[in-house]
Amino acid sequence: MKSPLRTIRRDARRRTRLHRAAVAVEMAVVTPILLTMLFGIIEYGWVFTLRQALVTSAREGARVAALPGSEDEEIIARVNDYLAPYGITTQNIELTRATSENPVETVHVTVPYADVTLLGSYFGSTSFNLGATCSMRKEGLE
Repeated sequence: MKSPLRTIRRDARRRTRLHRAAVAVEMAVVTPILLTMLFGIIEYGWVFTLRQALVTSAREGARVAALPGSEDEEIIARVNDYLAPYGITTQNIELTRATSENPVETVHVTVPYADVTLLGSYFGSTSFNLGATCSMRKEGLE
């Protein structure tokens, strides 16, 4: 005759093993989803930081451009100086210089997303640019 205590222990061990197996399967299913979400949050934060850096660098370039006697090289150097700590070395800087008809200095800075992404093409296409534009009025034009 079997002891009821022995049967209860055997059933408890079986339930424990089944529970552990279920936990392992759930973890195997959920971990990739959680990691994708985590990396997505990190990538979004990085892109947001870079976007702010581009906006500020365009603003700094426009501030230099609005000064009397500013040269294109000074403007480009200022933009590059601001973007250097972020590791952005490949960018396109477009300058629209002020004239007597349109006394507005405009600086447009773009960088290819493929050059600054942390995860490559994990989340899809990287064939677009991040960019920012700033315009400031140049005083004292004749």
